[in-house]
Amino acid sequence: MLFSGQQPPPCDLLLVVEIGNTTASIAIFRGEECLEVHKAPTLTMTDNNGVEGQLLPIVLNYPALRDAALCSVVPFLDEVICTSLRSLLPGEVVKVASSMHLPFTLHYDSPDSFGADRIALCALCRRLYPAEAVIALDIGTAITVDVLGSGQDYLGGLIMPGLELMAKALHEHTARLPLVGIDRPEMLVGLSTVDCIKSGIALGCAASIEGIIAKITSWLRDEYDEQHIRVIATGGNAQLVADMLDSSPVVEEHAVLRGTSYLFSLNRHPFS
Repeated sequence: MLFSGQQPPPCDLLLVVEIGNTTASIAIFRGEECLEVHKAPTLTMTDNNGVEGQLLPIVLNYPALRDAALCSVVPFLDEVICTSLRSLLPGEVVKVASSMHLPFTLHYDSPDSFGADRIALCALCRRLYPAEAVIALDIGTAITVDVLGSGQDYLGGLIMPGLELMAKALHEHTARLPLVGIDRPEMLVGLSTVDCIKSGIALGCAASIEGIIAKITSWLRDEYDEQHIRVIATGGNAQLVADMLDSSPVVEEHAVLRGTSYLFSLNRHPFS
């Protein structure tokens, strides 16, 4: 990534804001190139002062910046963030939603309930692998698995708790188990309660995902005759889990940000 003060042409710059359940990411794009990414706890962006405190230094560093895109899974923050973006920037603000023009056909019983982060991730998968089936993993606060066919159709998905949620559930719903930070375990089986929790959650999660990938791969081949299947992973714990998988997914650290930037290019006003 670049952290240069040199200013790209105005039409190429885009501010992308991703609001996750735990972490907010703010990025500057020049075309498809991500110039820089800043991260902050989502809780710091709950009012105008907090939002502008995070955005203003970045905006001031790029005086040619005009447009912005928002991808949020925390709906009650959308209005305050969009209002701040419109007050700070003179151009267009686009929010990722199922109603926008998508590069895939979304088959979902309630499209409005399909998370913006999942939309952006699926959009990037279509951008990167337009003629292949894709299994897309987002391993964050929650773990989502979404499946795209080579024919541009969304085929379905799964949702399960993320690593920290599993650790928190054990702590909050038992009398004696401590709250443990999860990292890659050093051993298969632990010799302390902390190590047992770490091994159980990390290895259990990896085994679950490995099994899910195997089942979906077989399903895609048997039901849809898919021969080329990509596995892509993103999210805060993507690298941790990917390192424990035999399937070796492609890890895209900023996939949701990149997908949001791509969706902006597909949905922006043609004269903005």
